[in-house]
Amino acid sequence: MVEMKNIGIGSLPIVAIIAIFQGAVTTLQIAYQLISPLVPNPVIGAIVSDSSMLELAPTITCLVLAGNVGSHIASEIGTMRVSEQIDALEIMGINSAGFIALPKIVGGIVMIPLLIIISIFLSNVGGIFAGNASGILTPDEYIQGARESFLPFNLAFSLIKAFTYAFIITSVSCYQGYYTKGGALEVGSSSTKAVVTSAVLILFSDYILTQLLL
Repeated sequence: MVEMKNIGIGSLPIVAIIAIFQGAVTTLQIAYQLISPLVPNPVIGAIVSDSSMLELAPTITCLVLAGNVGSHIASEIGTMRVSEQIDALEIMGINSAGFIALPKIVGGIVMIPLLIIISIFLSNVGGIFAGNASGILTPDEYIQGARESFLPFNLAFSLIKAFTYAFIITSVSCYQGYYTKGGALEVGSSSTKAVVTSAVLILFSDYILTQLLL
């Protein structure tokens, strides 16, 4: 529960800010590219809604979480390693990897998909607000386009991505922190490696999942 609070509640403000502006900016850019009497306004809502669900919300949010959550996990466990707290756990007969890493991985797998769902919702809220504020399309037109283009599989695909990315972020960060050697400089290096490796694996798995499932 502590890890779920740290990963989920602790990351909610940054996820909300990113999602709202992500939806708003995407709406304005799509409208700029499709501005034409031949293109009905609800099409803008459909494109923004689908792109937020399929790609923007899960991938961009998890790339940010890799920097936020991943670096925190790696530096926390790395500090425990260099300060010999992990060695103390092993001397007491405790499985240190399971005791330290498993709660973080489970907490991430539970909370990050929930953050993605919130991100999808707030992206659409940002899109509705930006479209209405700029006079490009009304909220009713946006919602009409989003409803007409909605497919349940798109939401399922987004959640599959979210679970995959959550496992990547938490497991990679735990691994990098657990096998830290040295002192304070090495803790910082492990944190950096965790973020970079997680980001690369997220992008690679994004391509693989899209190729396999779409």
